[in-house]
Amino acid sequence: MDFNFADRMGGLTGNAIREIFKYLSDPEMISFAGGMPNKQALPADILDGISRELFAGKGIYGILQYGSTEGYLPLRESAVEFVKGVGIDGAELKNTLIISGGQQGIDLACKVFLNKGDCVLVEDPTYIAVLHILKTYEAKAYGVKSDDDGMNTDDLEEKIKKYSPKFIYTVPTFGNPTGKTYPIEKRKKILELAVKYNVVVLEDDPYSRFRYEGQALPSIKSMDMTGHVIYNTSFSKIIAPALRCGICVADGEIISKMTLCKQATDVHTSTLSQALADGFLRGGYLEEHMKRILPIYADKKKLMKQAIKKYMPKDFESTDPSGGLFIFGGFKSGKETSKYFMEALKNKVAYVNGSDFFAAGDGKNTLRLNFTNSDDVQIDKGIKILGEIFAK
Repeated sequence: MDFNFADRMGGLTGNAIREIFKYLSDPEMISFAGGMPNKQALPADILDGISRELFAGKGIYGILQYGSTEGYLPLRESAVEFVKGVGIDGAELKNTLIISGGQQGIDLACKVFLNKGDCVLVEDPTYIAVLHILKTYEAKAYGVKSDDDGMNTDDLEEKIKKYSPKFIYTVPTFGNPTGKTYPIEKRKKILELAVKYNVVVLEDDPYSRFRYEGQALPSIKSMDMTGHVIYNTSFSKIIAPALRCGICVADGEIISKMTLCKQATDVHTSTLSQALADGFLRGGYLEEHMKRILPIYADKKKLMKQAIKKYMPKDFESTDPSGGLFIFGGFKSGKETSKYFMEALKNKVAYVNGSDFFAAGDGKNTLRLNFTNSDDVQIDKGIKILGEIFAK
């Protein structure tokens, strides 16, 4: 049958990482591809205890019913306290929305702000899913140059003036894919430019709790006195991805518009998931949970860096982030990583081509590696295999 699809479907391809997931059902596959928590870091016992308490309580029938689009009230209250951890002291219930994973926050912001052909500025490289989401809204992503410490603010200002973007998307703490973290001066400058040119900033922050060294930095939103910043975070990495539960904090008018769009999308985030997340926060489990998993992840990052130095070709250079889930690297010789991708899969190792993270498909000599999901033996073995393949 000749289906009459919407124009937006033309040229729309799947998220590269989600496509790779098709191969990950193979138990022998060593995956450096997805940003998945290690199974050691999934607090199954804690969530089991919380769920037993929920189902034994009289309030379970309310939890199993339809709920408010804005979110389960106890979690919204916990969320206001949770974001104080990144310096956001001004959050209130009226400017807090519970979302179905951090990715929905991006999607709702696009729904609220974007018309066909509108521009969004992103750091080059950036989170792969935001590029995919922008395509579904027929918007244009333009990459801003990236320095060793994140988005180049001179280039950002030039591109604000050139493209008049609807918003700026950024992951300023342990960014995906590079692991870079913006210093406080750069955060202030981005906010200053947003206010000067009246541009919204979508600050995506799923990784800031994964700090292995150094001092924590305040979010851009914590410095926002004018309502220009949407703060977006998720419990997917710190509790469990399957909860599909996160938080948006923004100006009340923006939250109101996002809530209207969420009503038409999924009515509300699963109340059961919200109750589990609230129980985790309210029960005081988060601090001990992070103390337990941070040393595990820090050791895995160290092991992967050692393996890269030992096995990868000498012209391969990579980041050494002080937190997050990813190492990003590239070949100075210009070697195109996509040409080796299928051979790596045949040898049971998966990674993500770096070009998928660039607005215009640049960075063909780069790749992203996740170090949290694999065990220590797999990290050493997988990097050794990649080193042999790339050395050909």
